[in-house]
Amino acid sequence: MAELTFEINEPLDMHLHLRDADMLKLVGPLTSKTFSGALIMPNLVPPITTKEALLSYKQRIKEACKDDKFEPYVTLFFKNDYSYEFLSDVKNDIIGIKLYPAGITTNSETGVASMDVEVLRPTLESMSKLGIPLCIHGETNGFVMDREKEFMPIYESIAKSFPDLKIIMEHITTKDAIELLDKYDNLFATVTLHHLIITLDDVAGGMLNPHLFCKPIAKRPEDRSALLNAALKAHPKLMFGSDSAPHPKHKKECCGCAAGVFTSPIALQVLTELFEKHNALDKLNAFVSLNAQRIYNLSLEKKTIKLVKKDFVVPAIYGYKNENVVPMYAGETISWSVESIN
Repeated sequence: MAELTFEINEPLDMHLHLRDADMLKLVGPLTSKTFSGALIMPNLVPPITTKEALLSYKQRIKEACKDDKFEPYVTLFFKNDYSYEFLSDVKNDIIGIKLYPAGITTNSETGVASMDVEVLRPTLESMSKLGIPLCIHGETNGFVMDREKEFMPIYESIAKSFPDLKIIMEHITTKDAIELLDKYDNLFATVTLHHLIITLDDVAGGMLNPHLFCKPIAKRPEDRSALLNAALKAHPKLMFGSDSAPHPKHKKECCGCAAGVFTSPIALQVLTELFEKHNALDKLNAFVSLNAQRIYNLSLEKKTIKLVKKDFVVPAIYGYKNENVVPMYAGETISWSVESIN
């Protein structure tokens, strides 16, 4: 009996952390091998806020990913005082600008202190006129389970104030965000692999699993169900964005555990497993590629990932020099493998 196979064309990861230096050299190829492109987060230390830093970082990514058929779509770290002239000059070098509320996640200490629309207006008006998308980490500093829900009125305020501004709600985790998605024409969203699979119970319901601790934190079963239902239907305003966030093993398995789930090496295999389980493989290409191409108006070089239903044992750890990262499902067996890349 022939093995079951499935092909994904031009897969895109529209929310990815690649870090820098040796960590970039480790994790970059683990995405570029199987993905056609990825939207790269700018929260380095210091954050990416100048054209020089942006272009330099993009070059380092390309060097790390070597000869893979892969396009890093780079972003700027949001600032209130970007001038129209500056944004006009850098527009063709970026895919969007990422807004972090100050201190809400890793390396966001210099993020936006006030989410008042009038405070944000100078940069947002220029972005709107120039057609530069706004990507937002949508959380308040309230009770951890309510932070995304509490942010919904801020999304609405920006969407209403700037109807021509394309706004991406990043790594959504709640049914509230899914419901908001259809309320405004200029609202879109990404969702991660892990938020389609886990709830808070998987993180802290038994023995604490630090490798599943992330921000935004995993939510309730009803939230996961809403996210999964939208993904399995390839909701036209929803894109795959892994938020794969590598941290050294010693910074995850410690007091003060860093937030982030590392999924890049197994993302396509597990997505295929998940969509097959729910009889939705016919929707996977739209979720992981076509929606993002349309929303961001991307043109990609042909790249086909052929997967086969064959057991794959996930490595316990990925390492390069002094960097060691533990992936989701470390040491476990998943039911799909990558057979070829063309």
